[in-house]
Amino acid sequence: MARGSFRKSLGYALAGLAYALRTQPNMRFHFGAALVVVALALLLRVGVRDFVFLLFAIVLVVIAEMFNTAVETVVDLYTDKYHPLARVAKDVAAGAVLLAALNSVVVGLLVFYPYLHAFVRFWVRFRGGGN
Repeated sequence: MARGSFRKSLGYALAGLAYALRTQPNMRFHFGAALVVVALALLLRVGVRDFVFLLFAIVLVVIAEMFNTAVETVVDLYTDKYHPLARVAKDVAAGAVLLAALNSVVVGLLVFYPYLHAFVRFWVRFRGGGN
């Protein structure tokens, strides 16, 4: 590896991440949701294994969103006119983001369910609804 090439590569990668955050509202939403999930996981002191599951789900969504942005950008570079194959490329990339996001919701529900269940039980008893 040539001297400085890692630093340049890292710079390009960070520029791509910054571009996606700056130009893509969904990317900003995903990052915001990720911050909330990580904060909640730390607050609830979820186990290491569950925390890793959450992180993998979060990173999968971010990666899918970045690939979606890349596909949309390349398609827009290629043509500014409507073309059915351009639509397919964009739709497939968006579908990947949807699947990653749904996966993250399922992972989040599975990880946080015990905490939510305990909270609901506490709340019902606190409000006088339980025996």
